[in-house]
Amino acid sequence: MILNYSNESILGRGQKAGVIKINAINLRDFTDNKRKTVDDTPYGGGAGMVMKPEPFYKALKSIDAIPFAKVDGLTKVKKIFNGGLKQKKRTILLSPRGRQFDQRVAEEWSKLNEITFVCGRYEGIDQRVVEHMVDEEISIGPYVLAGGELGALVMIEAVSRLVPGVLGNEESLKEETHTLEGVEYPQYTKPFDFRGWTVPDVLVSGDHKKIDEWRKKQSK
Repeated sequence: MILNYSNESILGRGQKAGVIKINAINLRDFTDNKRKTVDDTPYGGGAGMVMKPEPFYKALKSIDAIPFAKVDGLTKVKKIFNGGLKQKKRTILLSPRGRQFDQRVAEEWSKLNEITFVCGRYEGIDQRVVEHMVDEEISIGPYVLAGGELGALVMIEAVSRLVPGVLGNEESLKEETHTLEGVEYPQYTKPFDFRGWTVPDVLVSGDHKKIDEWRKKQSK
């Protein structure tokens, strides 16, 4: 699911250019039984299945993506990249309980070297994954999906397109939706008249000052 989408269009071109790299990891590859089981019944009873902590731990450890360890009740940040204490990568759990993802978060993450998205399925994920194996929980909206994969793809695209070299036209980032104070102004293209619905005269006036004023007004 992840690779089918990320190998196409903007993300695909960004990877071919060598400015981003997207990898998908299958938790079933980190199980210790023949059935490759990644879930089990919840302690305390209840409906559904809960994803086990062991596959997450092994998978994240294999790519050095476990961000911290609790020692004597204190959280000690791992030394990452050249022994520095400042984290240049993040491990994110997709969760409806998490902080709301928006363009500001995308801009913040675009400056990182690496992001790992942890995607759940079934009824949920063992709480020990939340407490010991990720930096934070993030949500793409107040609704429920079958899993975190689509949410991860949303964030992967939003972040990747901010990385220099991913977009063909870097100028388009300057005036896009949610990067302005308002929202994106209305856009038109040919033909000028379609079924009697015409383009605003100011856009074909050739007066770039008036066009810019009109766009700013529409954006607000």
